[in-house]
Amino acid sequence: MDWSDDGIVVSTRLFGDSGRIVKLLTRGHGLHAGLVRGRRASQQLQPGTHVAATWRARLADHLGAYVLEATTHVAGGVMDRPLRLSALASACSVVESSLPERAPYPTVFDGLAALLALLDGEAWDAAYVQWEVGLLGALGFGLDLSRCAVTGAAGRPNDRLAYVSPRSGRAVLLSASEPYRDRLLPLPGFLVGEGEAGGRDVLDGLALTGHFLDRLVFAQADRACPPARQRYVEAYRRAVASSGSLPAS
Repeated sequence: MDWSDDGIVVSTRLFGDSGRIVKLLTRGHGLHAGLVRGRRASQQLQPGTHVAATWRARLADHLGAYVLEATTHVAGGVMDRPLRLSALASACSVVESSLPERAPYPTVFDGLAALLALLDGEAWDAAYVQWEVGLLGALGFGLDLSRCAVTGAAGRPNDRLAYVSPRSGRAVLLSASEPYRDRLLPLPGFLVGEGEAGGRDVLDGLALTGHFLDRLVFAQADRACPPARQRYVEAYRRAVASSGSLPAS
């Protein structure tokens, strides 16, 4: 049994004296683990690294061994930007915790690759939230942010889609939200094409996607939210509190 594919490292763990179990998100074979032998080779494989991967095993259900050639080291580009590095770790851990193993999700692979490419850009934090929205959609739990769940109307300049139902994942107009506003989740405008994302808008977005990831994805797999995502959200919240708006890193 063998195949070759493009992959992104999502996690590694030590195996013996000089090997690592490396888990990749691959484009055609999904979330897939394998053994990488050799201390030097395994040390170069940080989460977020793009690789050309070849996997071989005697039987399809075996762990198998990887031969990996790193093509892009994403972590190196954000090593001196701790908040962006934390977002990278969060994205990789969310992928590992949310996807079934060995099931192809090419749109999730493409989305993660696009997010990693944007981590050194200006709107990296908003891109992270949009990536989690896309992940929910790819897993079959897409949010409906196009029309109001109550009235069926689309947003207007003087009456925008401002909230999301925590049960249905459908948007609610500001004018229709009054009777149960305290039970709704804030919908940041940048997710519906209204304005740029400030730090507090991103925090609202993280709370929105986190709610549905917890309820529909992690809970279904009997898992908690990955600690790396919790650390990222808390670090982002502290950065916004200290800066008053957008975090510096």
